[in-house]
Amino acid sequence: MHVSTESAPAGAGARLPLHRQLYAQVLVAIALGALLGHFEPAFAEQLKPLGDAFIKLVKMIIAPVIFLTIVTGVAGMTQLSKVGRVFGKAMIYFLFFSTLALVVGMVVAHLVQPGAGMNIDPAQLDAKAVHDYAEKAHELTLTGFLLDIIPGTLVGAFVSGNILQVLLIAALFGIALAMTGDRGRPVLDLLEALTVPVFKLVHLLMKAAPIGAFGAIAFTIGKYGIESLTNLAWLVGTFYVSSLLFVLVVLGTVARLCGFSVLRLARYLKAELLLVLGTSSSESALPSLMEKMEKAGCEKSVVGLVVPTGYSFNLDGTNIYMTLAALFIAQATNTDLTLGQQITLLLVAMLSSKGAAGVTGAGFITLAATLSVVPTVPVAGMALILGVDRFMSECRSLTNFIGNAVATVVVSRWEGALDRQKLDRALGGGAADGETLLESPLPARAD
Repeated sequence: MHVSTESAPAGAGARLPLHRQLYAQVLVAIALGALLGHFEPAFAEQLKPLGDAFIKLVKMIIAPVIFLTIVTGVAGMTQLSKVGRVFGKAMIYFLFFSTLALVVGMVVAHLVQPGAGMNIDPAQLDAKAVHDYAEKAHELTLTGFLLDIIPGTLVGAFVSGNILQVLLIAALFGIALAMTGDRGRPVLDLLEALTVPVFKLVHLLMKAAPIGAFGAIAFTIGKYGIESLTNLAWLVGTFYVSSLLFVLVVLGTVARLCGFSVLRLARYLKAELLLVLGTSSSESALPSLMEKMEKAGCEKSVVGLVVPTGYSFNLDGTNIYMTLAALFIAQATNTDLTLGQQITLLLVAMLSSKGAAGVTGAGFITLAATLSVVPTVPVAGMALILGVDRFMSECRSLTNFIGNAVATVVVSRWEGALDRQKLDRALGGGAADGETLLESPLPARAD
């Protein structure tokens, strides 16, 4: 039964039976998919289209969600200078913590030495196995990336689905709409009205999340098998522990300094995190992340600017992976790197990582791009980690997702655009925490 948000007390209608909550359904789907992949690998591999179809469904709605959120948020700003200020603060945050993540991966690789003692001869590695990734990596040039932010036509961004292109068009259109004044009010009212059915569509699509997670995890386990982890368990374990420590220590400290708990934030986003885990794609939860961060007290305009931008510029998990994996390959192939070469590797990784979106395989491609610029480490060495990269993709996506959620709250606080009461209620287990995208009522819009 639908409960009106105007008459119901906070939290009414939010407490659903466990079997109807999205996170529980996705968790069960992941478990069933893993079991099927282990015991019936041949059949499980054929379920890949289920995961692919769900991710495509979500990507279909990402562009409208970003456009409507940013345009209505920017057009409603009383000071247009706030747009540049929010973007500037977000980029400073992204640059600092993305670089820190690269350093963390490099330091951990030196301390743990996950590739030491493998004594692999690079000449005996199968370079053909990573040829396709290396070819794609050549497309990740800095100039090409920057030019690609500008779409060929005004509607071209919506056709290609490029997040940064949509963000650029939305920000420019929002600014133009704000400068139009009262004459632009009917257009703004129309876009605000469109936001309601678009987010309702997001809710409908999320009902298919358990099916998508089931198909994706079944394919992963069926194709690669749990046993493929045994040979490189030390590398995979090192990466998972490093990412966990980064979230708990680094992001946890930032969160505490800003007056909230990263663990409570993760609990608030548990349904989305499980969805990211099941699909290995942080994009699968982008629309619901934007909605939930707004419900948690972050101003719409800040959410609209920070979250989509962070999906290309704030990839903490990908950055930890890149330097850790690069040094793992160097250690495994007995390739000695000087301090200067390691600094060069760090700088190249800093640039190449900015062109990666939070989707499956992007981390592996950007690693190939980095190693192709720093030829001291053999690119063919990537064949060593190809078999377990899919299992590390989940951790990359989860860390990226949490990093962007933290960034949204932090930038909102810096900008004075954070409703602390809403945040405390959401992270404390109030109405927003209990809601799922299956049954949560649409927020009432105050004009």
